[in-house]
Amino acid sequence: MTMISRIMGFVRDMLFANIFGVNAATDAFFVAFRIPNFLRRLFMEGAFAQAFVPALSDYNEKGSKEALQLFIDRTAGTLAILLLLFTLAGVIAAPLLIMLFAPGFLWEGGQYELAVQMLRITFPYLFFVTLVAFAGAILNARGKFAIPALTPVFLNICMIGAAIWISPLMAQPIMALAWGVFGAGVVQLLFQIPALMQLGLLPRPRWGYQDPAVKRMLKQMLPAIFGVSVVQVNLLFGTLVASFLTSGSISWLYYSDRLVEFPLGILGVALATVILPRLSEHHAADDTLAFSKALDWGLKLVLLIGLPATLGLTLLAEPLLSTLFQYNEFGSDDVRMAGKSLMAYALGLLAFMLIKILVPGFTSRQDTQTPMRFGMHSIVANIVLSLLLAFPFAHAGIALATTLSAYLNALLLLFRLLKTRIYRPCEQWLFYILRIVAANAIMSAFLYYFVDVTLWLDWSASQRGLHLGMTIGLAILIYSSALVLLGIRPRHIGLHKSVTT
Repeated sequence: MTMISRIMGFVRDMLFANIFGVNAATDAFFVAFRIPNFLRRLFMEGAFAQAFVPALSDYNEKGSKEALQLFIDRTAGTLAILLLLFTLAGVIAAPLLIMLFAPGFLWEGGQYELAVQMLRITFPYLFFVTLVAFAGAILNARGKFAIPALTPVFLNICMIGAAIWISPLMAQPIMALAWGVFGAGVVQLLFQIPALMQLGLLPRPRWGYQDPAVKRMLKQMLPAIFGVSVVQVNLLFGTLVASFLTSGSISWLYYSDRLVEFPLGILGVALATVILPRLSEHHAADDTLAFSKALDWGLKLVLLIGLPATLGLTLLAEPLLSTLFQYNEFGSDDVRMAGKSLMAYALGLLAFMLIKILVPGFTSRQDTQTPMRFGMHSIVANIVLSLLLAFPFAHAGIALATTLSAYLNALLLLFRLLKTRIYRPCEQWLFYILRIVAANAIMSAFLYYFVDVTLWLDWSASQRGLHLGMTIGLAILIYSSALVLLGIRPRHIGLHKSVTT
């Protein structure tokens, strides 16, 4: 289901590149979209789930169904009221938010005003999508992963519909995309309701801020934001710095980020979504061995797929961008410029995935302070590196700063889990790593020596698509064959019944 959502996201972005190209108006939209979308990632894939799911697991393990329903009802009512107030404040403060997150727009008056108008339309998306996150967390905690994973498809469908049918009717076509975002929030929330009714857990909202469990969960959300969503915070800061660079920089970073998000969403986010309830259950049951084995399984799977995805995206940066986006308004110069930032982002893909697995090792134990502390280190490092690298390397320097700060965060998290013996690696990790590295070296040699990037820009769309499909297919075949020849088998990943059932 996650893969369906990500593929639809690619279709959406290909359409945007085709219809709107890269210009000041698209930069304005991507800022107006990135602010609520950043908050969506914070809540849907981050802070809310990390704070809510462990509390929900405790009720499932130790409490009655009536206590569980009361906790859900009070959380729903409290969250809805707080969100409504926050959303109204965001709409009113839209000019200040654009000034804060894209101060470079102030020198382009029309671009600044356009971004403010679109943000006032897109910001209410946060209200709906956080309630969607709430509903999805309930479903995930009950082992129902398909509906929450499929829900983001409706964002893509609504935005595609707006681009095709609404934008030609508007004086400023790009405004249609903002209305598409707003409509998607409503549709996504309605899509969750039947699944909740089927479980008998449809919330009956009540104000419950004084409830100790609700208050504790809300307090844990703030540190969880800085723990699990550091990469998103860093990306948003990168947008701020890019607003001072040449026109198109924000769009190039956006398209680069979207390509990195594809493997990150399919494996990183999906695996984190699955592993968090399992880790919470093992912690609630005080099963430290199963807890460590679940982490071991997640880390091995990330290395198995994350490392070749990292190298593949880096070596195929321009061919991928050319095949997916080089149509009409998106030219070869845009491919080259976006390719630079894609290579820089792609090098950090493995770190982005590791963070998705390592943070639940803390938050599932209701420890949100440690990831927050390390996350703050990463944010400070990103700010310093972005300012140092942005002007000599332009937008690619911003992407590289995000990558380097992500590795810092991942290493700090891993070392703490090892030091406290929360995570105890299974045997033969060294041999596993050596085999994975050898298989990736073989695959990378093929991509480096047999892919001529200069030819790609001159081919037709069909030629690019055919060659890209063949190249990726051969790379997967070479990597898979190398794994088998080097002796990697499913048992080496550490598949464990407590993880997979």
